[in-house]
Amino acid sequence: MKGTDVPDLRRTKTKRGPPGKSAASHERIYSVVARIPRGRVATYGQVARLANLPGHARLVGYALSALDERSRIPWHRVVNAEGRISVRSGDSPARILQRLRLELEKVVFDARGCIRLERFRWRPRW
Repeated sequence: MKGTDVPDLRRTKTKRGPPGKSAASHERIYSVVARIPRGRVATYGQVARLANLPGHARLVGYALSALDERSRIPWHRVVNAEGRISVRSGDSPARILQRLRLELEKVVFDARGCIRLERFRWRPRW
């Protein structure tokens, strides 16, 4: 991962509020998400736990939504606890893009739009 892939939240304000304690949390989240391999997904809660932020699944969502569109962080590999792509405000095309990116990585969705987490969930060894 290149240094330019992760936004420097200490120097810029995001739409989530002023920099501060959350900047370090966002960087931990990005570090975890960057490790999710192609063809695998993690849940928001799983990422939060791995970033040592248990109980802060929403913070993971906020951090990922703050990413620059040119970021190389694989944000699309994070789904909700049901194995679904989370609904974004404003019905953004990011939902469609996320599904297409996952399908290109051979992640399979069922007829209800769910990913079988028992098959595609990332299981890190750290």
